[in-house]
Amino acid sequence: METSKQAGSDDGGRTASRAEWGRLAGNRDAIEGVIRALGQEKFAPRAARYDEEASFPFENYDDMREAGILAMTVPERHGGLGMEYEAYGLLAAEMGRWCGATALTYNMHACTPLWTGHIADDLDMPAGDRRRHGENRALHFSRIVDDGAIFAQPFSEGSAAAAGKAPFGTLAAKVDGGWLLNGRKIFASLSGAATYYGVLCTEDKPEKSVRDTLFMAVPADAEGVSIVGPWDPVGMRATVSRNLVMEDVFIPDEQMLMPRGVYHQAARRWPHMFLTLCPTYMGIAQAAYDFTVSYLRGEIEGIPVKRRMYPTKQITVAEMWIKLQQAWAIFRQALSEARVDPPKADRLRAYAAQYTVMETANDMCRLAIRTCGGQSMLKSLPLERLYRDSRLGSLMLPWTAELCLDRLGRETLYEPGEADDHA
Repeated sequence: METSKQAGSDDGGRTASRAEWGRLAGNRDAIEGVIRALGQEKFAPRAARYDEEASFPFENYDDMREAGILAMTVPERHGGLGMEYEAYGLLAAEMGRWCGATALTYNMHACTPLWTGHIADDLDMPAGDRRRHGENRALHFSRIVDDGAIFAQPFSEGSAAAAGKAPFGTLAAKVDGGWLLNGRKIFASLSGAATYYGVLCTEDKPEKSVRDTLFMAVPADAEGVSIVGPWDPVGMRATVSRNLVMEDVFIPDEQMLMPRGVYHQAARRWPHMFLTLCPTYMGIAQAAYDFTVSYLRGEIEGIPVKRRMYPTKQITVAEMWIKLQQAWAIFRQALSEARVDPPKADRLRAYAAQYTVMETANDMCRLAIRTCGGQSMLKSLPLERLYRDSRLGSLMLPWTAELCLDRLGRETLYEPGEADDHA
């Protein structure tokens, strides 16, 4: 296996003690203050270098590990900070305001405790499965809390599987004591940085379906795991999303992140679990607005000229403010409605929120460029990076902009089971 510095290793930062982060547990405002301070003082100043190098933000993760932020979504009873879905979404947006790639990769990590924690608690499981799940997740939570481990979530395979329309091509065959895993994931964010990859795969049996999806933790140092291919994209460069290859990788039963059948149930009954890419782009939209205001007020270092007195600038900023408030409104409402078995209107609003935030983020950056002018596109300033990063949100599975429109169009016009007669 190709080796690289692991973000959870002893040579990068230290894991904060539970006593040190005890003041943050259950306190969203305090956690937001830590994220804002890290963002202003550390994440934003480093972002240009990570972007230019297409290198992973190891230092940012070291800082979050030391502050206890890696355990944000681990339940308090397991030593974490106890932030559940809605609080996490708002905090992740604050992180995205300072470094989009850090927020986007952090989402892959934070969703593992979210999915296996309070979301899994809402789902149906036989008593034996729930007991084993409790044991397994306690192990994974301890790895985050005590060891500073980082979890990734590689979805994509270049097929319809990540959108939930086909079984995953990555297959898991049941063997004594665990599973034998074979497959390939593309755009595997945190490749070479994660301690564990939360891999979605299909149970290998004669008749395969999406119901047979399994979710398991693959150790980065497991025999048969390799990271291959280049990484030189237009935006979100610091996610380092190379290809993850698994060849006859043995995964013990205790590495299961959800019992058989539970991921498929979660995807159907807890649809907001797929909305968690939104906060990063909500943060980017806010950052584009913040930059524009500072630029026009002459507050950007090295560019002290005020441009706020021109009516054309004022009109564009007014338009940006309106778009930003519209996006924040639907984003916050969708977060507040996240729950098991949401009513149809809430599910449709989640699709609408995803579409709105992803498209608005790029539009905010477009308007910022137009009103700030040519100097704002210098690589020494953040706007051109925000623009490139913002364009990618609408392309991200499992809810791309096109899939959101498709589902909205179909589900507004058809109730479950309805179909049209064709001559």
